[in-house]
Amino acid sequence: MFTIRDATLEDAERILEIYDYYVKNTAITFEYDTPSLEEFQERMKKTTQRYPYIVILKDGRIEGYAYAGSFVGRAAYDWSCEMTVYLDHNVQKCGMGRIIYEALEKALHNMGVLNLYACIGYPEHNDEYLTTNSAEFHAHLGFTKVAEFHKCGYKFNRWYNMIWMEKVIGEHEVKQPSITYYPALGKC
Repeated sequence: MFTIRDATLEDAERILEIYDYYVKNTAITFEYDTPSLEEFQERMKKTTQRYPYIVILKDGRIEGYAYAGSFVGRAAYDWSCEMTVYLDHNVQKCGMGRIIYEALEKALHNMGVLNLYACIGYPEHNDEYLTTNSAEFHAHLGFTKVAEFHKCGYKFNRWYNMIWMEKVIGEHEVKQPSITYYPALGKC
């Protein structure tokens, strides 16, 4: 059984442990160095000023996290956001990614967000640091590829591409209602 809840700052150490694996062993993130716990907590605080930051637990242990963030950061883009998900590398392929991403999508829809985006590292050829699994995961959830940037990320002495994928989850109106902040505002 899985439980999804809002992340708290007390969760940061476990969340950072999950992320650390990806920084050190993959090109899924183009970050070279794992941030400190304090820096990571500041990132969480910034995210939760406006967007959801959630965790998924199995048997009481955090096994993944997902959050949304600003897309570009200008007022005209308020109805669009970028989504991110990471699972503990030992528990992949058991449905948790879909469950937490759908929960995040629902929260964003309830806020009035219309467009979801994912920025994904993408290899020219699968290798030990990066495969096309993330793009395939997003495609299964209804995202479509809308852009590809070639050899823009350099990690592990290799060049990687980056793609953007998009999913529209709401109706675009001539007089679009404003989005609302996520209800968990201030929890981190």
